[in-house]
Amino acid sequence: MSIALGSDHAGFQLKEDVKRYLDERHLPYIDFGTDSDASVDYPAYAGRVARAVASGQCDRGILVCRTGIGMSIAANKVRGIRAAAVCDLESARLSRSHNDANVLTLAGQAMASHLAREIVRVFLETSFAGGRHQRRVDAIARLEAEPDGPPRPGNAGQER
Repeated sequence: MSIALGSDHAGFQLKEDVKRYLDERHLPYIDFGTDSDASVDYPAYAGRVARAVASGQCDRGILVCRTGIGMSIAANKVRGIRAAAVCDLESARLSRSHNDANVLTLAGQAMASHLAREIVRVFLETSFAGGRHQRRVDAIARLEAEPDGPPRPGNAGQER
């Protein structure tokens, strides 16, 4: 399994710790940046990691920003990406087993290193359950493929 890594300045230190964890486990990764805690714009790094995963260059992605939320929003703009902002072990497990998440986003300044390492472990070790969950992942892919997004509930599409 190969992993794409990325962070902004607020997630840089935790990303570096995740790299040490991956090195300890002998798991290959590509670090798409940033390479310091100097201020940068997180969408650029989210895009690099998401495109690496969507293209098949890497199997999974891990992104880190201050809260994990901005990275998740940005990564999910890339077709084929199912990024999950995760802050506990159960969410890490369910993001994989139920949602087949392929990108994990972490809160770089709100998460202890030991918890981040455990979340990464669970995310990487958990398999997708398939079954009824496959129908739901397929439905997400159909939403993503719609040119103008999904219809809105209620009177959407009706002229007045």
